[in-house]
Amino acid sequence: MRRFFKAVAVVSVFSVCEKFLGFLYRIYLSRAIGAEGVGTYQVALSVFGFLFTLIASGTPITLSRLMTKYRAENNGERVAKVITAAICYTLLIAVPICAVCYALGDKLSFLFADKRSLKVFFIILPGLIFTSVYSVLRGVFWGNKDFLPYSIIELLEEICMIIVGITVITFMHDKANGALGAGFAVVCSYVLSFTLATVVFFARKNKLANPKSEFNPIISASVPITAMRTVNSLAISLVSVILPQRLLAAGFTESQAMSLFGSAAGQAIPLLFIPTTLIGSFTLVLIPEISENYYKKQSAALKSDVEKAIKFTTVLTCFFVPVFFVCGKHIGIIVFASAECGEYLTASAYLMLFMGLSNITTSILNSMGCEVQTLLYCVAGGVFMFASIWFLPSAIGIYALLVGFSFVYVITTVLNLMLLRKKCPEKPKTVKYLASTAAITLPTVLVGIVAETLLTDFLGIFFTFIVCSVITCVFYGLLAFGFSLISFEIVKEKTKKFFFKKPQKA
Repeated sequence: MRRFFKAVAVVSVFSVCEKFLGFLYRIYLSRAIGAEGVGTYQVALSVFGFLFTLIASGTPITLSRLMTKYRAENNGERVAKVITAAICYTLLIAVPICAVCYALGDKLSFLFADKRSLKVFFIILPGLIFTSVYSVLRGVFWGNKDFLPYSIIELLEEICMIIVGITVITFMHDKANGALGAGFAVVCSYVLSFTLATVVFFARKNKLANPKSEFNPIISASVPITAMRTVNSLAISLVSVILPQRLLAAGFTESQAMSLFGSAAGQAIPLLFIPTTLIGSFTLVLIPEISENYYKKQSAALKSDVEKAIKFTTVLTCFFVPVFFVCGKHIGIIVFASAECGEYLTASAYLMLFMGLSNITTSILNSMGCEVQTLLYCVAGGVFMFASIWFLPSAIGIYALLVGFSFVYVITTVLNLMLLRKKCPEKPKTVKYLASTAAITLPTVLVGIVAETLLTDFLGIFFTFIVCSVITCVFYGLLAFGFSLISFEIVKEKTKKFFFKKPQKA
């Protein structure tokens, strides 16, 4: 257990640093190339993300699970074979897709509401091969529970993108083409992460072997996850393509449509993923443990891990909900100098809870071999997403995107929780905890609104945000402790064990 918490701490520190730097870089981009430039860049990145998802999104977690399964079955000789099969499978898809895209050239312009995005897309496209192979090597690190190299590489990738991006954009004569510089920075970062991961892979004495016998296991297990994530990515890509066009049809100008899309998808939505990003470190370490307990049929440990994951996710995301609801407008102005972004943050704050729960429960179920079911749930949410962005922009404008995301994450969360109860031999007890933890956000929001109303005129936007954030977090924490949703004794005990436990003598 002590090793588990250390691994979580290591991954969390690097992840927080990486995401914080990425957050600062996004602020720089918003100010350097504007909301319209961010929208152009975001559209190209979304289409690229769809292709990456189609190629390799299911492979890392599948590879990690199969490595864990083979070792649990004392069948270690298959590990090298399945790693090689995953690399070959990824390359056999990535290389032809890149070739086809370049051969089609301008014929792909129908995918982009703004043709400037097509130029950015072609700059990023070579990175598809590098980052796809890197994703497989990342799965190897997960399967080996070797989290430190992965964490360092991810951080260095982010640093590389930031340095190259700022350098290129700064020296560009035409800032309107800043999105092109941002795209070039993405490619450079992918080449770096691929290179470093390859070196570490062989330095850790991982091996390659004849992959022939493992193609079927890796493909059959990864295809449902890839399909599920492809549906998600397709939904995002369709949003990037269709939503600006539907906004144009609703009467907005091209500039207004791209600006609104940039404020929502390029500025507000990434901020909503902050809690999910923090949870990612916990998930990364916990999922191999859940997979191992599932295949070894350790029911009590499995139940404990599932409960731990869901409760941790719930309480963490609910710390953020009141802050974003109360101070969303302040955050938008402080970070992006955008009141539109702030209004969107306030309206969508509740969504963070479902984003976190959907993410963690999907990861748990996939580690237990439920890839097909989670795919079907994802498709169901995607149908409602598509309907929202097609029919609602004329009535509610850019907020059609919020309605669509709500359908996706609420549907998958509810269905995932129901499936988890069926899959676990000992049923996890989480419903009461979820309801109680979510319920105490309501009085916290009310306290925050009162504080924000009283303080804004005296302290200004920035200091009101700081004070209200502290007030809401402290108030929520007190309620959580008061209703025994967080145990002070457990926190104290884990802290002592983590920092002060002496190593046992051999």
